[in-house]
Amino acid sequence: MLATRLLKTLTRRAAAAGMLACLSAGVMPTAASAQNYPTKPITLIVPFAAGGPSDVIARLLGEHMGRTLGQTFVVENIAGAGGTAGAKRLASAAPDGYTLLIHHLALAAAPSLYGNLGYDTLTAFAPVGLVNTGPMVVAGKMALPATDAKAFFPYLKEQGDKASIAHAGVGSNSHLCAVLLSQALGAKFTQVAYRGTGPAMNDLVSGQVDALCDQSTTAVPQIQANTIRAYAVTSAGRLDVLPAVPTTKEAGVALDMTIWHGLYAPKGTPDAALDKLNGALQAALKDKAVLERFKAVGTGVFPQAEWTRAAHATRFKAEVEKWAVSLKAAGVTPQ
Repeated sequence: MLATRLLKTLTRRAAAAGMLACLSAGVMPTAASAQNYPTKPITLIVPFAAGGPSDVIARLLGEHMGRTLGQTFVVENIAGAGGTAGAKRLASAAPDGYTLLIHHLALAAAPSLYGNLGYDTLTAFAPVGLVNTGPMVVAGKMALPATDAKAFFPYLKEQGDKASIAHAGVGSNSHLCAVLLSQALGAKFTQVAYRGTGPAMNDLVSGQVDALCDQSTTAVPQIQANTIRAYAVTSAGRLDVLPAVPTTKEAGVALDMTIWHGLYAPKGTPDAALDKLNGALQAALKDKAVLERFKAVGTGVFPQAEWTRAAHATRFKAEVEKWAVSLKAAGVTPQ
């Protein structure tokens, strides 16, 4: 009997040891992989068409971060539904750090604009870090009779739904800006949706639409080339790169809107990978060449104290709450 009990005890111990080995085998490679991260190219999703402001920032950022991490960043443009198609793609990606998303504040506004996103905005993503911040530029086609802000905003209000304002899709920065502009002027315009700011800008340049609220990153080059006319910027102060363009406040329009981009990974991505990504991002934000490129298109970086993953997470949550209030006040309901 003693022999039998001893045999059972040894058997149970062996089984327990085997289970522990199996669990360890399942956990350790993941931890080791995160420590060795990255070992292959990284996909960076841009949820808008190529050539738009998010695309411009993504390619600049990806080039620098790729050098820091020793891997190529492959930009993948997934346009549609105001940036939510690309966000949905990230939400369903493997949480291994090899699929990332760059998105702006419209990601935070999406829950107030769409009834069924297919993901939970507050739980589907792991914030990696804040990228850049800057104003929107209210611009118009060159053929408009109004040549300055003093004439433009009264003209736009008078035109009402006869005026066409382009945007990059419901939920995009350009759409949110158009909604706030309509609210500020007390007028309803004809809004024309595109699959990204690039196509919208093309039609503004060709005169197919009257106006567009665009991010400075893509508006400034067109303004400097005299293909469109800038009427106002939505920041508290004028842009160094557009010193002659007044702020909306100076123009007497209650429209204050600062946009920002952030970098995201799928929820559940190992902290070791997220920390390496944040480190590479911070290295890019310290690079003089990157900062000069940002400044040239009217955007800049956050204070260094806000470069952490935690600071990004805090801002993101606050923006979700902020836009829920703002859009409800503007009479916008989820579609």
